[in-house]
Amino acid sequence: MDISKDTPQTPAPATAVPDDASPTVKRRLRVITLIATFGGLLFGYDTGVINGALPYMTEDLGLTPFTEGMVTSSLLLGAALGAVTGGRLSDGRGRRRTILVLAVVFFVGALGCTLAPNTAIMVVARFVLGLAVGGASVTVPVYLAEVSPAERRGALVTRNELMIVSGQLLAFTSNAIIARVGGESGGVWRWMLVIATIPAVVLWFGMLVMPESPRWLASQSRFGEALEVLKQVRSQQRAEAELAEVSSLAVKDEEQKLGGWQDMKSTPWVRKLMFVGFGIAIVQQITGVNTIMYYGTQILTDAGFAADSALTANIANGVISVLATFVGIWLLGRVARRPMLMAGQMGTTAALLLIGVFSLALPSGDGRAYAVLAMTVTFLAFQQGAISPVTWLMLSEIFPMRMRGFGMGVAAVVLWLTNFVIGLVFPSLVDGIGISNTFFLFVVAGLFSLAFVKRYVPETKGRTLETLEAELKARFS
Repeated sequence: MDISKDTPQTPAPATAVPDDASPTVKRRLRVITLIATFGGLLFGYDTGVINGALPYMTEDLGLTPFTEGMVTSSLLLGAALGAVTGGRLSDGRGRRRTILVLAVVFFVGALGCTLAPNTAIMVVARFVLGLAVGGASVTVPVYLAEVSPAERRGALVTRNELMIVSGQLLAFTSNAIIARVGGESGGVWRWMLVIATIPAVVLWFGMLVMPESPRWLASQSRFGEALEVLKQVRSQQRAEAELAEVSSLAVKDEEQKLGGWQDMKSTPWVRKLMFVGFGIAIVQQITGVNTIMYYGTQILTDAGFAADSALTANIANGVISVLATFVGIWLLGRVARRPMLMAGQMGTTAALLLIGVFSLALPSGDGRAYAVLAMTVTFLAFQQGAISPVTWLMLSEIFPMRMRGFGMGVAAVVLWLTNFVIGLVFPSLVDGIGISNTFFLFVVAGLFSLAFVKRYVPETKGRTLETLEAELKARFS
């Protein structure tokens, strides 16, 4: 089929056409967003639940500091593989079908962790669970970005980040409740882990009745189906204008054969864009956010809280993450992405510096415990209110249409491998050089990250994905 004869080659930007969609159409978009972001909820729960389960698991499975790191970070290694595999699968087979597969993997992985009889099986099950987490971290934001209208893309894609932190809050809260009800009974951590099977079932059944991404359909030359999906979530006039813009770009991308490693290596502007994507991914992780997400209970215990009090106090980290993400969603509709990212980096770096100072300077007791808790809450306010939502949003925006899943998948591999290394070495670093010096290392990394963003990261706000692709090609060519 010669699609170049059927579609305009230089259509006007779709954002020039107002989207006066009916309430029914707007409601449909909200439902699609809600169901898809159950992938984010699972992402958050499965990465956050280890925080409270680990102390109980350590006793039952006889974990050492090294095997603690392995249990925690085997999920992250799986996520690295899941990210690139999920990206390739979503480009080849579709975003919706990939999310359905991931829902099954989430269920199997969570059940495997719950029933694990020893450390080796737990590590394998956490790796399987990581495959789903990594795949969801790529596929869900891309799906939402491709379904969303340009002017609402920031708010809708960031709903996934809201569901991630809501999943972490759910994990922290259920951990505290189960620990108090179950007390010191053996296997209490298994009840913490099994809860993740429930949203996996909801995600699978929900995605059965959701549409495919219209931009993926267009990239496969299925323009009629793409238009039908756009009509579900746009006004008639806006849907037709957007299809014309998407179709025109699909022709050009097909001519350039953008889609994989060979295309990336042979296309200089795409290579430069991948470098930026890698940098954004690393920036998000070397703040040390997941040391607090995974080891927050232990950090608070070290600061002076009793074990049960640390579990309860850690809920504050989950609450502030959710509240900060609400603020982040509001800000993304009003503030440019790049300055927001830089402000978040300055805030997290300052908070980490103070965590290190307080841990070093204050005597053990309530004063130090609450000072460290105040700084972890401050850290998460900047991280979850600025850095994390901007990271996942930008990664879903910057890559060309025909390789969007692949490009974000490769960037997410870098993100998850960075996460893996930090999660693996953090217990040993704390054991070897102390918590203060460990956080001072993150402060230095934060300063380098700020310099990278200032120099290399582009602004993406206010453009359709097609307009943004043209701008980035011109900038990096």
